[in-house]
Amino acid sequence: MLKYLKITLLLLFGCNNLANAQFGFSHEIGIIVGPVAFQSDYGERHDFSTNAGNTGFGIGLIHYLNFAYRADCNCYATPTYFNDHFKLRSELSYNKTNLEHFGRWVDSNKTSVFANQLRAMKGSTAVTNIGMQLEYFPFSIREFSATPGKLAPFISLGVQFSHYNPKAYSELGNLGAPDTTPIKYLDGFTNDSGTVWSVVSSIGTRYKLNVMSDLMIDLRWQYYFSDWVDGLRPNPDIYKENKANDWNVWLNVGYIYYLD
Repeated sequence: MLKYLKITLLLLFGCNNLANAQFGFSHEIGIIVGPVAFQSDYGERHDFSTNAGNTGFGIGLIHYLNFAYRADCNCYATPTYFNDHFKLRSELSYNKTNLEHFGRWVDSNKTSVFANQLRAMKGSTAVTNIGMQLEYFPFSIREFSATPGKLAPFISLGVQFSHYNPKAYSELGNLGAPDTTPIKYLDGFTNDSGTVWSVVSSIGTRYKLNVMSDLMIDLRWQYYFSDWVDGLRPNPDIYKENKANDWNVWLNVGYIYYLD
């Protein structure tokens, strides 16, 4: 993981430094924090208790290339549509979620061996993400930058590279034995870490505190190209309800500071 992280950091900040040296774009840095709802093979699909229960917390560092302002001359860039409506966001973030089974199959009135095994099965996953998003602002970035108290809504789309570290266990004993493990997970769990690509899309808005800083709120959807991020993957040919890959929704708030 450390090798991939170093390479990706060099690519991210190397590209940013090259862009600054060649074109003079200005920079912004910030921090984001907030709750994460992880949608996985734990719990019942479309169940409110699952969605509310399998939540964790995330934190991240973010960097922006601001194309509307030039750092080399302390002046606005050429007023093209792209410069005035797009920013490039780089991010390094981490989130962790504790997981368990919720829904009708673990109701207190269920007394079968399967229900008892499900209730005793717990887990967690910790995910480190690094990547880029292109943010689109429908209203003028230049006008927003010069107007404290103004809102700047945006949408974004990007790609991230993630390292995940799942942990699955049972309060009945070691997983992998028929007396402790629900039958659908006998050959469908792992505690091995791995890496995966994901696509990220978000909607949010900034609030201009002053000329040099913004507040941000951002609702993100992240879809992983793997079903092993949570450590569970029942055979999708048999258990059709568990055929989807893992994904999460992250509501974060952030503070952004303008460097140039």
